[in-house]
Amino acid sequence: MRTMRSPAFWIGLALAALVAVAATFSAEWIAASLLGLSGTPISPIMLAIVLGMVVANVSTRAEAGAPGLRFASTTVLRLGIVLLGFRLSLLAAGKFTLAALPFVVMAIAAGVSVVRLLGPRLGLSRTLAGLIAAGTSICGATAIVATAPLIRARQAEVTYAISCITVFGIAAMFGYPILAHALFGGQPELAGLFLGASIHETAQVAGAGAMYQVQYGAPLALDVATVTKLVRNLSMLALIPLAGILFGETRSVDSPGGRGWLRLIPWFVVGFAACSALRTLGDHGDRAFGLLDPGVWEGMVVFFRHAAETCLLVAMAAVGLQTSFAGLRRIGLRPFLFGLFAAGVVGGVSLLLIAGFGSPVLDFVGY
Repeated sequence: MRTMRSPAFWIGLALAALVAVAATFSAEWIAASLLGLSGTPISPIMLAIVLGMVVANVSTRAEAGAPGLRFASTTVLRLGIVLLGFRLSLLAAGKFTLAALPFVVMAIAAGVSVVRLLGPRLGLSRTLAGLIAAGTSICGATAIVATAPLIRARQAEVTYAISCITVFGIAAMFGYPILAHALFGGQPELAGLFLGASIHETAQVAGAGAMYQVQYGAPLALDVATVTKLVRNLSMLALIPLAGILFGETRSVDSPGGRGWLRLIPWFVVGFAACSALRTLGDHGDRAFGLLDPGVWEGMVVFFRHAAETCLLVAMAAVGLQTSFAGLRRIGLRPFLFGLFAAGVVGGVSLLLIAGFGSPVLDFVGY
């Protein structure tokens, strides 16, 4: 509450919203005035990130709104993911979860194994290698921060690893949707599996899925990418304690007890499932929940969909506004290249497995 009373909070939130609005109008102007199209082939999400990065690196004003930007890139983002649950029934979400699980497990196993085997041989400390493994294999900065206490990582190593993940994730967020469409253009569900299994941060997966939806007219890719990423997020329950064992400087690593395990479950995963359950119940029967006219319920679902996309747009603007090129230049070359290699392994394994087995797995789960 104290943070929300700060002018810096509202400055940052307003700046993210302003960049989001500017990106939306810019995308529409480019489509209508420059390309003569009725619909935009350029994602407002992409423009929001780019405009945010430009503002952050040519002006110091973004720094004045740091608390609001952090709120937009975390809480607003997660609220958007929760509301995305209204796009899918529990049945569809369950099928996508089952389909995503084997690819997520294999990609995580590949990433952790490569880092564990090669990291020490390339001169990386065990703890820094562990942070890079958690960030590239599980879910970016969240996994890094959660793993750090277990392996007794230094703050400098945490900052280092998060910076690396930021660079890889931004590159993947822009590049992977194009690659996914080139390989899986006729099957957006496979494109969504690839985006969710290979991009690190939840924000970056949401951004890539939203770009794919707008640029290629395939909202299913965003739905599947979101579910796949939530499966990766839940893997923290098992993978973070395992990282403590594999990468801790000592073998005696404290395990979280009781409520500690519950804290590893992201609240927005539960919220997504709850909204999906509401969508399922509302669609059942002649009247939603036995009360609402079908037209009213459909209007509510459309509203929640638009609200989710608006939250994602504002969050992506905040991500861009917090990206400093000067900070990224301070990353050392060897850990950076190794982290890039590990990220490439996760993406490559995901790509090969989905290309080879994606369609049969979807058929098996009944999609």
